[in-house]
Amino acid sequence: MIWLNWRQFRIQALAGAIALALMAIYLLYLGTEIRDAYDGYRSHCGDPGDCAQAKSQFQSAYQNTLLFLAAGLGLIPIVIGAFWGAPLIARELESNTHRLVWNQSVTRRRWLISRMAFVGLAAMIVTGLASLLLTWAAAPFDQVVADRFGTVEFGARNIAPIGYALLAFTLGTLIGLLVRRTLPAMAITGVVFLVLQFAVPNLVRPHLMPSERTSLPMTAQTINQARNLGSITGAPVIGGLRVPGAPDAWISETSPLRTTDGRTLSGSTFNKCLDSPSKSGAGGTFGDTAVCLSKLNLHVDIKYQPGSRYWSFQLAETGLYLLVSGILIALALHRVRRA
Repeated sequence: MIWLNWRQFRIQALAGAIALALMAIYLLYLGTEIRDAYDGYRSHCGDPGDCAQAKSQFQSAYQNTLLFLAAGLGLIPIVIGAFWGAPLIARELESNTHRLVWNQSVTRRRWLISRMAFVGLAAMIVTGLASLLLTWAAAPFDQVVADRFGTVEFGARNIAPIGYALLAFTLGTLIGLLVRRTLPAMAITGVVFLVLQFAVPNLVRPHLMPSERTSLPMTAQTINQARNLGSITGAPVIGGLRVPGAPDAWISETSPLRTTDGRTLSGSTFNKCLDSPSKSGAGGTFGDTAVCLSKLNLHVDIKYQPGSRYWSFQLAETGLYLLVSGILIALALHRVRRA
């Protein structure tokens, strides 16, 4: 069975090995470049003003590149599910070549287990190595930015991508077994896993562990440290805050701006500070608007996860994907008896 699996999988394995080799060359180069830039940034930190400017330049130089690479790594499980998982059984059923094996001494379940184990292990190895390379290359940047819980970044670092790869592969295999047609199975697998990649970070991950809660006073300094203020609907919201004393914490939920009695700030008052604040000559990201809002004694209530829980979340989410993969494998083994 091992020889047969290799014969059927060798083209995909060669393509995966070439892609991984090219990725390794680029990420080793990029990682070395980032480390040189990081040393240059640290050399300017004798003076606080110079350090802040050097940090900003360091972040802007690599932020988009690393975000693009993280998004690209997130596509690897989709490719594996669609091109390795979906055709694995669907192609056999579509062309009726599965009957050649089933008429031998090998049982259907043993045949399916051997096929899934061989290709599934290859999927986990390829994705795991790609994740290891990207994690190493981005390590200095991640240390400076302190945003390891980012929606895209979290799923492209350390061990989480291994769970994603196995789930995408088992999902594709089961869909191929059910649909029995290669192209439809590939398309369905890609769409379903894309939905999962959106749903899990936004709907599941925040609830894997109970959140910590705190209230942040909206001083002018705090407002100026935020990334955005307001929304397209005109709601009194603020985004991109940091928990004092815990810059690497993940804020999973932020309330609208609230007054001292706990009510949401009215849209008219918020828009007045946003559009026509009193001139104070204040600097900072939001300048006069930040000063105007700070005079209203506002606060926001937030839910957050301390940065110390990062590895707990990595293990929990990876374990969740492995558990679901196990369920899908069991369903596939049950289904193959009726194929």
